[in-house]
Amino acid sequence: MTRIFGYLIGVIWIVFTAMALGARSAGAQAGQPDVTFWWTVIAVVYAIAATVAIVGTLRYQPTGPSKGPARAGGRKG
Repeated sequence: MTRIFGYLIGVIWIVFTAMALGARSAGAQAGQPDVTFWWTVIAVVYAIAATVAIVGTLRYQPTGPSKGPARAGGRKG
């Protein structure tokens, strides 16, 4: 169930990426190369965030490495 949230965040970042690419296209059609450049940079950052969110969710393991058996006898002292 917790993986759904990671995938959801990744999808949200993908939507942001698509919106940034749309703004980039509008800047290109208006003949503004600086707007096109910066929206491309923003879209790349969003795409990296989406990739990290999705790959991180795929690699997440809820159970970590075991610390070994507990000692009988408690603390040293």
